Amino acid sequence: MSQVQHTITHLVVHKLHRSGESPASAELREAACRVDDAAVRMVERLCSHFADRSSKGYGRFEDDEEAFPLPRLVREHVVDKGLDFAALSKRMMDVMRLCADEEGADISGYVVVARIMEGSSDCLWVAVVGEAVGSAVTGAFDVIDCLHLDFSALPAAGRIDLSGWQRGDERYISFLKGRGDVAPWFKRFLGCSDIVIALKETKKLVQRLSDFAETQRLDPPARDAMLERAHGYLDELGESGSPLAIDEVARKIWPEQPERLDAVLTAGEAPLASGFVPDRRAIRPLVRFRAAGEQWKLEFDRSSLHSGAVHYDRASDTLVLSGLPEYLKKMLQDE
Repeated sequence: MSQVQHTITHLVVHKLHRSGESPASAELREAACRVDDAAVRMVERLCSHFADRSSKGYGRFEDDEEAFPLPRLVREHVVDKGLDFAALSKRMMDVMRLCADEEGADISGYVVVARIMEGSSDCLWVAVVGEAVGSAVTGAFDVIDCLHLDFSALPAAGRIDLSGWQRGDERYISFLKGRGDVAPWFKRFLGCSDIVIALKETKKLVQRLSDFAETQRLDPPARDAMLERAHGYLDELGESGSPLAIDEVARKIWPEQPERLDAVLTAGEAPLASGFVPDRRAIRPLVRFRAAGEQWKLEFDRSSLHSGAVHYDRASDTLVLSGLPEYLKKMLQDE
C-alpha cells in the first residue's frame, strides 16, 4: 500500500478542560503554530494512530446549522474565506466547549486542529490528545519524568475531507467511534450525521471477505470453514440487532492472523464503517451459490460441492445433483 503524502498547511493547538460538574474551559493559542519538523512529526503520528484504529464512524454534516454550527464555520473559512485558520480554530473551541457541557462529557486534553493536504484531498483534522508521563535522561545521565502527548489513547479525533464535502460526496467525515460518553459529544461537535446503509455496507463486507479468502489461496475446506464462520457471526449479529464493530470482525472470523484480514477490511478509499447491523439477506453468498441461465435457476450450499451432493465436471461442463428428494424425482418423471 502506497504511503499518502501529508502536507500541513495550517496548525493550531489549544487545550480543553472539563471534569465533573464544572463547565468546560479552554486555553487558547492566539496565532497558528509554526509548521516545523516537530509539528510535522506530531501530525504524522496523529494520522498514523487514526489510520490504525479500525473502529470508525462515517457520515456527513447535518443540515441544521443552527443546532450544529461547525458546517457554517467551515464554509466561512474554506468557501467565503471570512475566517482565517486561527479564528476558525477558536470558534471551533467555543462549539466544542458547548457540546462537552451539554453532553456532560468528562474530557480534557490538547486539541490539535490542522488542515492537511493528503495527496489531492484537502482535509480538516480535529483531535483531543491526552498526556502521559514518560522517562527521559538528562545530560548528566539522570532519569527524570517528562510529559508527552499520548496518541495511543486518542479519546476523540475526526477528519473532514473538505474536497469530498465540496464535491457533494455521500460521506466525507470520519471519526473514532470511542466508548462511553466520548463519541456522542464529539460527533455532535462535528455536526455529523452518520450515513451507514446496512445493506450496502454488508455487501461490501461480504465481497471483501470473499476476496480475502481467494487471495489467501486456502484449500476449499479451509476457505469454506472461514466463510461459514463469517456467516455464522454476521447472522448472529443480524438476528440480535447488534451493531458490528470492524475491529472485532477479524478476531472472530480469522483468529489465526486477524491483522491480515483487518488490513483488507480497512483498506481502500471507501473503508467499511462500524456500527451497522449486518443485513442477513446480504450474507447468504458467504455460504450459498446462486445462479441463473436462460432456462434454469439454481441455488445450493458451498458445502454440497465437498459432500458430493453437487458435482461440477469441468470436462463436460455439467453440474450433477445427487440425492434428489422423492417429490422432485416424481415431478421430473411426470414431465
